[in-house]
Amino acid sequence: MKVGFFQFDPQFGEPQRNLESVLHAIETFQGHLLVFPELALSGYQFLSKDEAWELAEVVPSGPVCQQLEQALRGRSLYVVVGLAERDQGQVYNSAVLIGPNGYIGTYRKTHLFSEETLWFSPGGTGFHVWDIGMAKIGLLVCFDWFYPEAARTLALKGADILCHPSNLVLPYCPDAMVTRCLENHVFAITANRVGREQRGGKSALSFIGLSEIVAPNGKILHRASGNEPELFTCEIDVTQARDKRINPYNDLLKDRKPEWYVER
Repeated sequence: MKVGFFQFDPQFGEPQRNLESVLHAIETFQGHLLVFPELALSGYQFLSKDEAWELAEVVPSGPVCQQLEQALRGRSLYVVVGLAERDQGQVYNSAVLIGPNGYIGTYRKTHLFSEETLWFSPGGTGFHVWDIGMAKIGLLVCFDWFYPEAARTLALKGADILCHPSNLVLPYCPDAMVTRCLENHVFAITANRVGREQRGGKSALSFIGLSEIVAPNGKILHRASGNEPELFTCEIDVTQARDKRINPYNDLLKDRKPEWYVER
């Protein structure tokens, strides 16, 4: 199975321009699963709830989802794209999964970071796993990485690959995803962005890039630069994520003792 990420620099408030970059990556990509950054269509540094609402769309009937469906029709390709979603008066920091037959599902970010708490509602979708034939995939969005329960829940539900759209500004995540993969024996695709945003007199946000694909044994199969766009593809053996044995005597998930993990 060939998987990849597209690391680029979305321009704030220019959804059509950003969508053109996404569609070009889709057209160019030769593989089966492609992950894009968090809020890839809108940009990140909002100034108000109204601004977040205006740059969000209804899923799956909005124009971005419709154009993504059209771009994927007839291709053996699945994409995970981060976008702002509006629904029943709320705005969510979401990621959508779309494939050859159209829209499949949405994950709404559970753990909001910093000023995101001002513009978005925390997601209530829970952590769902989708079977796309070649693999079972689960979605996280950026700061969800900080909570090991999120990745563990997806692993317990059978995820082979964690798809992780991100807008990382802190330096810790790329190395931490090695641990997430080791402790769950899964693949992870972190698609981060590059570039800088400074709006409304706020402090500048510099995004760290370093998008990566990590294997179940913790090996970094590829890590992008910290400042350059990159469309990357590599081949993985999904069956590696399905063998949870650490050695002949230990099975990562079967050896869990959940009865002792909650404070009593």
